[in-house]
Amino acid sequence: MLERSLGSSSFSSFRSSFRSSKELFAYLGVSEEFDDKTFPVFVPKALAAKIRKAGKESALWKQFVPHPAELSEEGALKGLYDPIGDGVHSKGSGIIHRYKNRILFSPTTVCPVNCRYCFRKSELAQKDDMLKGRLEELELYLKNHPEVEEVILTGGDPLILSDAKLEAVIERLKGKIKYLRFHTRTPMIMPERITPSLLDLLKNACEEFEIVTMAVHANHTQEFCPEVKKAVKKLSGSGVQLLSQSVLLKDVNSTVKELVGLYQLFGALNVRPYYLHHPDRVKGAMRFYLPLEEGRQIYGRLRDELPGWMLPHYVIDSESGSGKNLAYNPESIAFSGILLDRFNQPQKLSR
Repeated sequence: MLERSLGSSSFSSFRSSFRSSKELFAYLGVSEEFDDKTFPVFVPKALAAKIRKAGKESALWKQFVPHPAELSEEGALKGLYDPIGDGVHSKGSGIIHRYKNRILFSPTTVCPVNCRYCFRKSELAQKDDMLKGRLEELELYLKNHPEVEEVILTGGDPLILSDAKLEAVIERLKGKIKYLRFHTRTPMIMPERITPSLLDLLKNACEEFEIVTMAVHANHTQEFCPEVKKAVKKLSGSGVQLLSQSVLLKDVNSTVKELVGLYQLFGALNVRPYYLHHPDRVKGAMRFYLPLEEGRQIYGRLRDELPGWMLPHYVIDSESGSGKNLAYNPESIAFSGILLDRFNQPQKLSR
């Protein structure tokens, strides 16, 4: 069960999480129906309380509450759940090797919440982590690929693992790589996870690797309650370099005002803006999608509103699996070349 993946630390927000749309809708006071088999529901009670308070038109509600549009077949890959081509570079055992000197490693499929726009939504499961047996494969892979300098822990969410399991992962990586990175949403959803013992673990990791970074995923200022801000400040004090990771989502954060507020808040918390992702063409999540030209217009105005050090890279992932491309084209916002045609027109899957 999920609580076991957190080890000896049991968090009330997880014990009382909503695990079905029926329960969640009843709590939120709406009379809707949704098939959880299509895309399961997992919303911690503390987050649900914030969603209820924020209301149906809020960024929180739109990101985390199921919607009938998720049953739509619309999406670039016509029923397949791999809009960024992870499968092309999968090496098994949770390893994805897309770029020469860095790999992704997924020790778990568990997340602190199910985001309704997620491109990995078919891989998520609120069950025990998958770490068993994977560390040996990871260690062997690194031995056979000395060109790898960085391991990016993703998932799921690596901070869902207990401190003991995280430490086991880190132990296997010592002396084999230069850089360690975490991609996580946990500080935003479950700030109580940022415990003194976790901070000590991160401080020790900073002594073992040249650089330890943590990309914190947040999309809107509504996600930053006082407890979240405190948790992020604690992480900043651990020696880990904090980066931001956000997705441009239609009707959630797709205005200059909302994004300026988000990046100013990141900056105030000592989180360096890193990636603003153009939304992926995810089956069942196209209500969050907006054309690349529109995203470029928003980003162009963002450049006028924010200092350079507060401006993230605006990127788009290739459906072929070739990786991230810079999405902003200042010479011609309406550029009609390969990128715009590819990502704004329905695509047929050919393999």
